[in-house]
Amino acid sequence: MSAYLDASAILPTLVEEPGSRAIDNFIGSAGEALMIGEFAAAEVASALSRLVRTGVLERDDAMARLSDFDAWRAVATEDVDLQASDVRLANIFVRRFELMLRTPDALHAAICRRGDHLLVTMDRRLAAAAEELGVRVRLLNYGLASRKPS
Repeated sequence: MSAYLDASAILPTLVEEPGSRAIDNFIGSAGEALMIGEFAAAEVASALSRLVRTGVLERDDAMARLSDFDAWRAVATEDVDLQASDVRLANIFVRRFELMLRTPDALHAAICRRGDHLLVTMDRRLAAAAEELGVRVRLLNYGLASRKPS
């Protein structure tokens, strides 16, 4: 089995947040391959950029954290590519208005559905929608237990 980390699960490894311990524990005990795609990596870079713009992080600090992330990713995770079929499936997912999915979250769900990856997230809305879409989910939240599909 493989576990796909979305941006909400990656960022707390780089910036101290209330959920940092939960994701660190998950990564430390993961028995499956960890998957991170370029799309999730771009979202992480965007989040660090936002922290620089808002004055939470200095540019050099953010660059160092991003460099650490890239180095860790290269040795500890496997890459998963975004495919055209993922975009088509995400388009179908976002049209299910009751799920209230944003396009980036729908893309994460589509990638996981295609590859039968476990979606690891700290985003409750994404977890609930992904479960509804038949994606296996592990919701990490401040050290609380995970949610599993019914």
